[in-house]
Amino acid sequence: MREKVLEKKLMDAVKARAGICPKFVSPGFDGMPDRIVLLPAGKWTFVELKAPGEKARKLQIARHLLLRKLGYSVYVLDAVKQIEVMLDAIQAS
Repeated sequence: MREKVLEKKLMDAVKARAGICPKFVSPGFDGMPDRIVLLPAGKWTFVELKAPGEKARKLQIARHLLLRKLGYSVYVLDAVKQIEVMLDAIQAS
């Protein structure tokens, strides 16, 4: 499965929960996650999408670590089955 397919499934799942999933663009600050998941009740997270079996690059890992040190959650997804698990965790937080 391609990353684009996973991205579409993520957007559909977020929409089904009455949320939005805009693309995150950060000019001049490479390595940031691909999407922001925004759910009702102020629940949100950053999401990095990868094709199955692919791993985040070193710069992406560094950015994820920076965000986590600042207190933000970052998920790296490479399988459709991870989407609902992540969304459940976000809504439970």
